Amino acid sequence: MKEFLGGLQILAQWQNFLIIPLGLIIGIVVGAIPGLTSDLGIILCIPLTYGMDPTMAILMLLAIYCGGTYGGSITAILINTPGTSANAATLFDGYPMTQNGKAFKALQMALFASTIGGLISAFALMFLAPLIAKVTLLFGPAEYFALAVFGLSVIAGVSNNSIFKGLIGACIGLFMATVGIDSISGTTRFIFGQKKLMAGIDLIIALIGLFAISEILMKSQYNPKTDHKTIKASEITKDKITREEYRRCRKPIGIGSLIGVIIGATPGTGGGLAAFIAYNQVKQSSKHPETFGKGEIEGVAVSESANNGACGATMIPMLTLGVPGDGATAILMGAFMLHGMIPGPTLFAEQGNILYAIMIGLVVVNIFMYLVGNVFTRFYANITRIPYEILAPIVLTFCIAGSYSTNNRLYDIYIILIFGIVSYFLRRMDFQLVPILLGIVLGPLAEKNFRRAMVISQGSPSIFFTRPIACAFLVIAFGSLVVFGLRGMKAKKASAALKPDAK
Repeated sequence: MKEFLGGLQILAQWQNFLIIPLGLIIGIVVGAIPGLTSDLGIILCIPLTYGMDPTMAILMLLAIYCGGTYGGSITAILINTPGTSANAATLFDGYPMTQNGKAFKALQMALFASTIGGLISAFALMFLAPLIAKVTLLFGPAEYFALAVFGLSVIAGVSNNSIFKGLIGACIGLFMATVGIDSISGTTRFIFGQKKLMAGIDLIIALIGLFAISEILMKSQYNPKTDHKTIKASEITKDKITREEYRRCRKPIGIGSLIGVIIGATPGTGGGLAAFIAYNQVKQSSKHPETFGKGEIEGVAVSESANNGACGATMIPMLTLGVPGDGATAILMGAFMLHGMIPGPTLFAEQGNILYAIMIGLVVVNIFMYLVGNVFTRFYANITRIPYEILAPIVLTFCIAGSYSTNNRLYDIYIILIFGIVSYFLRRMDFQLVPILLGIVLGPLAEKNFRRAMVISQGSPSIFFTRPIACAFLVIAFGSLVVFGLRGMKAKKASAALKPDAK
């Protein structure tokens, strides 16, 4: 209690309440630009914190982290391009809502769900950090592999009743994930003589090519005289979330936040995986799963609460064990060290007051995020009023600039163009892009840990069934596939029964 009160006293300095909104604005802008992630925003701003007080410096970087995770939802909703990989699941329903004229409503729900998920995550960090850290210590290679398989089971729910095409897409994604140097053996794979592919294909590069470039190509036959319908600003701002929609979204936000905290606290995962798993669970338990993917506000709520729910939770293993939860917390860990704080079991004992100031500050960051986001949401929504012939070259310019800035390589621009062209033809053949993305995201996690688990068990697959956590994940994944399979069969029977009546 003494450390908690000491933390409040440190946080109460007025400078902290000025730096948090600044960090949030930087994070939201960086997160909303495709290719510029919150990781990059944190890296660029670390030098600005050298002369700051440790609490003030870390709070600014945390604000960039949270703001960037939320900011990626803006472009995901408005132009079908997630600003960061954590917002990929927001595409499912966010962009269809924009197409249905509900952009402002989708942006409002993304902000609300992001705030609630972030607050739950911040309180989990403050009160449950030691307990959750002990649970995540039980995760070994078998558990991580089972978690990846569980994530891949989402494919059945996002394949639009064509599981076969979904599996083909997942296989394409898994193949893409094998390009580069094998992390276990150190040998190169599928680089086809291109040494620049040895580092593999960056996830954000794949995202830009898959969604942004293919979306621009899909609208290549756009006719500004017949296709564009200008939406009046008054029509956008009046379309607010109803009380009934808030009530419906309570359960998805709760599930998303809980899964976000659990997945986020597991090292090596992150908000993107949490959003996919949470979305799958909410869709599976919904009374109207057929509306998901067509502009369902619950889909936006669950994905945004999950990825922001992971933000605070990723700091749990970093602060308690000295093991970063994802890329952003690995960078934050370096920032902690720069300011004289070494993450690990002794940090609470040595600098408890500052640590509690930071953890309470994370709650303040999420409250400020809601206030800042509320001010600017009306302006974001007006992006839908920009004629497409103007918007398309702007988006393409940001995509090319973002892909180049990721690794400062011209080669990455060629990769996004290749990804975009291939994705364009796949979309024309009614393939879903999300299974490809899932394969790219979860492929390395599944392959690396499967091979490690097999080494530990000396080649016996029994390790996946004798370890309770791994077995539970595999059973749930299998159950998800069965449920979606049965629902697909029922839907086909229902449609077949209606055909004679239609005649």
